Amino acid sequence: MGRKRRRVPVSLHPQDCPLQAEEIRIIIRGADDLIMEGGRSLLAKILKGSKDKALLEKGLQKSPVYGYYKNLTLDAITSKIDWLLVHDYLCIEYSGRLPMLVYSSKGWEIEKDIYTDELLAQMDQWIDSGVECFNMLYLKDRARDMIMVLLDKIQDTGDSKYIPLLEAWKKIDYKKVRKRIDSVIRHLGA
Repeated sequence: MGRKRRRVPVSLHPQDCPLQAEEIRIIIRGADDLIMEGGRSLLAKILKGSKDKALLEKGLQKSPVYGYYKNLTLDAITSKIDWLLVHDYLCIEYSGRLPMLVYSSKGWEIEKDIYTDELLAQMDQWIDSGVECFNMLYLKDRARDMIMVLLDKIQDTGDSKYIPLLEAWKKIDYKKVRKRIDSVIRHLGA
C-alpha cells in the first residue's frame, strides 16, 4: 500500500473591501489559462507581470491581463484573488496534492461573457481586414454554452456582415450548433 500524500493546504486572506466589477472581470479573465492547471500564486504572477521562468515557459505572458496589477505586491494581488474565492467566483479543486483554480458557476458566467466579447472582436477584425477564407476549427469542441452565447451576440448585432463567417463555421461544427447557426443566418439575412 502506497503512502497517502497530504494535500497542500490553502489559507485564504481576502482583502476587506469588495472588488469593483472591472477587477472581478480582470482576475477571472486571468484565471482562464490556469483552470485545473495552476493556482493562486501563478495567477498572481500573471496579474503582476512576473518574468518567472515557469510562467514564461507556459506562454502565460500572452494573457490579455498580464501585468494589469504591475504596481501591486504579490500579496496584495493574492488577497484580491482570495476575495473572489471567498465570494464564490472561483473555487479550488485538487489535482493530486496541489490546489488548482476552477470557475464557480458564477465565475463561468462572467468568463463566457468576457471570452465571447473577445471572439466577436476577433471576428470583426477578420471581416474588417477583408479576410475571405475563414478557418473556424478553433471554435469546434469549445464549451457549447459559451458558443451559444457567442451566437446570441452575433445575432444581436443584426449585421449581415457575419453571414460568410457563419456559413464557413456551419460546415465544420456539430448538428446542434449548425442548427443555431442557421437560425442566426436567417435572422441576419431578414
